Amino acid sequence: METKAASMPKLMYGTAWKKDATKDLVLMAVRAGFRGIDTAAQPRHYNEASVAAGIGEAISAGIVKREDLFIQTKFTSTSGQDPDNMPYDPNAPLEDQVHASVASSLRNFAFGTPEKAYIDSLVLHSPLNDIADTIRVWKALETYVPHKIRQLGISNTNLLTLNELCSNPDITVRPACVQNRFFHATQWEVMLRAYCRPKGITFQSFWTLTGNPELMKSPPVVRLAQSAQIDAVRALYALVLGLGGTTILDGTTNEAHMKDDLEIPGLVDSFSQSADGQSTWSECLVDFKALIGEHP
Repeated sequence: METKAASMPKLMYGTAWKKDATKDLVLMAVRAGFRGIDTAAQPRHYNEASVAAGIGEAISAGIVKREDLFIQTKFTSTSGQDPDNMPYDPNAPLEDQVHASVASSLRNFAFGTPEKAYIDSLVLHSPLNDIADTIRVWKALETYVPHKIRQLGISNTNLLTLNELCSNPDITVRPACVQNRFFHATQWEVMLRAYCRPKGITFQSFWTLTGNPELMKSPPVVRLAQSAQIDAVRALYALVLGLGGTTILDGTTNEAHMKDDLEIPGLVDSFSQSADGQSTWSECLVDFKALIGEHP
């Protein structure tokens, strides 16, 4: 019997650039309460095998079961790979590159039962240079849905490519998520997120802290932090989640911060529904939307 897919959490643990610390940090994140883990079959920036090792240790310790977790990895084309360390033959046809990459990820996330291995979400790391090649890769990924891969997504995309994946009649599996930078240079993806929202496509925000030092000091973030008695990091996260249809990639390496960050969704619910906090939350969210150019 096929295991029921886990739902995508509001906060996912991001594992980019964790290098030799990856296994221990992933185990720490799961212990802290993270149930969504993001990685990639791209050794240049990620260590997928160590991500799997950290999860495997958490499963062996009885902290979680596989079905409790939302595991997301990526297929990365040759342009984003280390030329000396790829999970596939760069000279092989695109479809074969996809199959080799997915096979390597499924081996990593087998956890002792290869026949039951699956991935909750597989993201195309970036569109390829040619839209026809992007479609070729996407259709190769479709062959794994819904059994070995439960959903597909795309990262580092523009609206034109996303619309092609959503409207092309040759495509049968539509994107379930888009993982893009959330910062000023992309205008906080206001238009792309507006496109995603009615289609039920989740926007996965990354660079949420690194790319937004100005937002961290902005009046709505400061006011919410003071009113809810939280720091600016968690106030910014709360407002990004408040935009709707969003999930945040959180890459902190601090265990205390992990636990604090995971409290944000519940804290927002309680604060925004309280007699004292309801109006403050609404006003902060309206001001935050105006600040990033998003209007009701």
